[in-house]
Amino acid sequence: MFSIGQLIFGICFFIVFVIVVVFSYKSDKKKQPQYFKGSYKVLIGFLIAFSLLVLIKFITQK
Repeated sequence: MFSIGQLIFGICFFIVFVIVVVFSYKSDKKKQPQYFKGSYKVLIGFLIAFSLLVLIKFITQK
């Protein structure tokens, strides 16, 4: 499906992307904390929705 080079690039891109997002989130949260109240609920909701999609994929796959 993907070559080894594409997988390595995808993994590296994902790791760097997550690091940049976390760094940006922390710096923005310090500047304007009122906008980030309860933001962990959105993250938990996203993780639950993503987990359900993966679960459905594995259940329906033969």
